[in-house]
Amino acid sequence: MLNRFTTVTNIKQTLQSKGFSTLLPQTDASTLYCDVPTASKSISQDEKCPVLPPHCISKCPSDDSHVQLVSSSHALSQLPQSESSLRLPCSSLQCYIHPYPVCFPSQAHRPGQLKQYYLLNAASLLPVLALQVRDGEKVLDLCSAPGGKALAIMQCATPAFLCCNEPDPHRRDWLAKTLESFLPHSLTSRVIVSAQDGRSFGQSEEGTYDKVLVDAPCSNDRSWLYSSSGQQGEQRLKERARLPVLQAQLLRSALSAVRPGGVVVYSTCTLSSSENYAVVETVLNDCPEAEPEDLWEEIAVPLSNCFTFSPTHRGHEQTPHKPSLQSQYGAMSTYHHRLGILVVPQPRKTWGPMFLSRIRRRK
Repeated sequence: MLNRFTTVTNIKQTLQSKGFSTLLPQTDASTLYCDVPTASKSISQDEKCPVLPPHCISKCPSDDSHVQLVSSSHALSQLPQSESSLRLPCSSLQCYIHPYPVCFPSQAHRPGQLKQYYLLNAASLLPVLALQVRDGEKVLDLCSAPGGKALAIMQCATPAFLCCNEPDPHRRDWLAKTLESFLPHSLTSRVIVSAQDGRSFGQSEEGTYDKVLVDAPCSNDRSWLYSSSGQQGEQRLKERARLPVLQAQLLRSALSAVRPGGVVVYSTCTLSSSENYAVVETVLNDCPEAEPEDLWEEIAVPLSNCFTFSPTHRGHEQTPHKPSLQSQYGAMSTYHHRLGILVVPQPRKTWGPMFLSRIRRRK
C-alpha cells in the first residue's frame, strides 16, 4: 500500500518494472486531502493523546519492518475496466499486487521521514473499503494496533478525526510509531490514540462516530502455521474458546459508539464460523436497531479475480436473490451474504483469510 502523503513515483516505477499491478481503480489522491474543520468532540486527556508527540513513540518496530511474502492471483486489470470502475468503491487507496509470490523489502523507520509504502495482506484492505469513509467524517478504529487499517483509512479520505483505540500499552506504542512513520504532522489534530477498553467504549462515547471499524482479536489462522510449540498451541486453543464472547462485546460496543444511520464493519482474519457469522448473528439478535448490509455485489463480485470468496453462508434471515457470481464451486450464489463475506486462501489467490460484515445502525 503506497503512502499518498509522500512522493512515490520511484516506487511505482519499481513495482511496475517487477510485474506488480494496481488492485483498485485510482482517483486523484490530492483532491481527497482537503481542509476539514477539526471536530469539536471533547477528548479525555488521560485516555487519548495526539498521535505524533515523542511520548507516544516507542522503539517497537512496525509490523512491516521485515521482508514479507507478497502473493496474489491475476491482477484486477483482467476485469473489463468499465465493470470494475462501476462497481468498486472510488478510492485514492493505492495498492499494488503481484500474480506470484515475491519478496519486497520494508523501509526502515527514520524519525521525521515518511515511509513510502506499507506491506500487508491485500485482504486486510477489504474491511476499509467496506467502511466507505468520506472526508469530514468521524471514524473509530476500535482495535487499531498495529495500525495497517488505520493507515488505509487515511489513504482513502481525510476524516474530521480518526480515533485509533488500543488498550494494550506495548501495542499502543507500536501503533503510534506506525502512524508517525506514515502520516504528516499536519494531521496531528485529526488522529488520536485512545487507551480505552473497547468493550466499554460505546458507553463513554455513545452515538459519536459516523463509521466504526472492529478488526477484532481472533484466532489469526495464518499465525498457527508458524507455531510449533505444543504448549503454546494448547494455550491458544483455550484462548480461542473465549474469543467469541469478547468479539460480541466489542461489536455491541461499536454499535453503541456509531450514530444512528452510521455503519460498523466487523472483521477477523480467521476461518472460524463461531468467530465470524455466529458473532454477527448473535449481536443482530440482541440489537434490533442493527441492520446487516450485503457486501457480495459491492466487494466480492468486482474483486473475484483477485480473491477467492467462500460459498454463501446460509445463516439467519437470508433470502433468495438473483444469481450474481459463478462461485469457485460451480454453483450460482442463490442467497444474500447478509451476515458477511469470507476471503479464503487458495493457490495463486493466497490472500486471507479475512471475514468482513457491514452493519448499519437504523435511524
